[in-house]
Parts: sequence; structure tokens; C-alpha cells
Amino acid sequence: MKMLSKSLLVLSTIAMIACGDKKEKKDQMTIGNGSTSEASTEKSSESTSASNEDMVEVIIEGNDQMRFNKDEIKVKAGQTVKLTLKHVGEMSKEAMGHNWVLLTQGTNINEFGQKAVDAKDNDYIPEGSDQVIAHTKLIGGGKTTTIEFTAPEKGTYDFICSFPGHYSLMKGKFIVE
Repeated sequence: MKMLSKSLLVLSTIAMIACGDKKEKKDQMTIGNGSTSEASTEKSSESTSASNEDMVEVIIEGNDQMRFNKDEIKVKAGQTVKLTLKHVGEMSKEAMGHNWVLLTQGTNINEFGQKAVDAKDNDYIPEGSDQVIAHTKLIGGGKTTTIEFTAPEKGTYDFICSFPGHYSLMKGKFIVE
């Protein structure tokens, strides 16, 4: 009898945990770029309002292996983009700093990256450059930074991390529809 009670207790605990996971998944909403964002049930019901269509939240991660977790981001022209860069690594900003830089169409990534090397005091963003649409600040492991900007006109744009040497691996396409 005692064994049966323990078995029922274990099974009911497993069932509660499994149900809890399903609720958590329901509380995540998919956003315009295909990633998920935590949201309460109340906020999920508002996701069809016009104001939410005018803004898209994007979360992108960089790690100590010089990789972004996304190589493509899709938004709509004119949308307000709230982009959060999370450095999920542990290394310092000086050793493995990351930023997110959206470049104008036609920018030669290699040439831009070479200019960025000389812009250490400006988070590796060349001062006075007309090739940058938006960028985050440079952050180290465990840090997060957020920017807001208006998506440019329709087209495909490159995004990179401009820390020296990172742009060859940490890059992707920013697609504006």
C-alpha cells in the first residue's frame, strides 16, 4: 500500500511538471523574426493590435565562439525594431567583445571591418561612417544591450559584429520586406 502511494505521488508530480511546461510554452509568443519572447496571456491577446505590428522585438545572442545564434532577421519596412543583443559567453569585452552593426546596402564588409579595427575608442564603429544604419554598444560576457531603430526600405542588408576579426564569422542578413 505504501509503495502504491509513493508511485501515485511520483506520477502526479510528473504530471504537474509536464502540465507546467505546456503552460510555459503557451505563454511564449512568436514574433516577426521567428524567435520567441516571453509574454503573459494578457499580452498575447493584444498581439493583433496595430501598435504591435509597428514594432518588432528581436533578440540575438553572441557567444565566446564568435557566433551569433541567428544569421537571418526579417522585419517590415518602416517598422520600429527593438533589438536586444545578449552576450551569452563569459569572456570580457576587451578579449571577446560583441556588438551588432547593421550596414547600408552595398557596404563591403571586409573594408568596413578593416576600418573598424582603428575605432577601438568608439566600440569599433568608424566615426563619421555613412555605412552604419544602426548599432549596439560593445559588450562583454554576461551583458545585454538594447537599441531601437526604424527598419530601412525594402531590401537585404548585412549585419556584423565589428570587433576585430569577428565580422568574418559573426554576420547575417537583415531582410526588410
